[in-house]
Amino acid sequence: MADLDADGNPELLSGSWPGELFVFQGGPKRTFAAPEKLKNKDGKSVNCGGGVMQSGGDMLLFAGDATTEQKDGKTFILYEGERIEVPAGKSPGITGTASALHAVDWDGDGDLDLLVGNIRGDVWLVPNEGTAKAHSFGKEQALTAGGAPVHVEGDAGPFCADWDGDGDTDLLVGSGDGSVSLFRNTATKESRAKGAPVLAARETLVEKSKMDWSNPPAEPAPGVRSKICAADWNGDGRLDLLVGDFAQQKPAEAATSDSARPKSKPGRESENHGWVWLYLRTGPNTKTSAR
Repeated sequence: MADLDADGNPELLSGSWPGELFVFQGGPKRTFAAPEKLKNKDGKSVNCGGGVMQSGGDMLLFAGDATTEQKDGKTFILYEGERIEVPAGKSPGITGTASALHAVDWDGDGDLDLLVGNIRGDVWLVPNEGTAKAHSFGKEQALTAGGAPVHVEGDAGPFCADWDGDGDTDLLVGSGDGSVSLFRNTATKESRAKGAPVLAARETLVEKSKMDWSNPPAEPAPGVRSKICAADWNGDGRLDLLVGDFAQQKPAEAATSDSARPKSKPGRESENHGWVWLYLRTGPNTKTSAR
């Protein structure tokens, strides 16, 4: 959630499997309008890393909320008013980028920009070239850290917070392998005043999942596709880490008094779950085991 138009009513923002971003316009008393696709200043839907993903081989693969059309013996992919002809001998394929977004004033100019992660593990900045009350999103650009593009092992989920308490915005990113990475903002005081975040190379806050998918555990264990939030959970003045995931667990053999434990289902060797793990800080840049 973020107040995208500075009217005092926060909006609900969401990514999507095809890749486009959505806004649920906020109203009084936490009411929300129907979702609308977020547009850039050119009137096009924001879809970082979308479009034609593969044109070689026997397929033209497109990522986005697209459809196909057959006309006059030809095949077309239809997207945002465009008709992309599929070359003869190729088959059309439509997939998604599994976008995840976080709104933050990235460049310190007083309005909200967008950070967008995708299924490839990349993180993009969509700069707000408008104002705090009237956004106008420009062309997306890949974020860099330590001289290289920001990249994790798939399903990037970005989140910004002052993780090290030095007064600027750091970048945390969840990953498809269940890990959580930190990219510190190392901008100097002078460059920080100009709104120019400088990200250092990747550090690992949470290691990748050790789950054996061929033999899921009987008890809850950290999984993959981590999505994160940093907050002072226990009120001690230090940011803690909340991590949601996708995991598997062997089903319980029978109902138990613990309502969180699933009941056994005949013929099933595992159950899918989405756990939320809490990592409490024990020092300025350390964590305890997950709860």
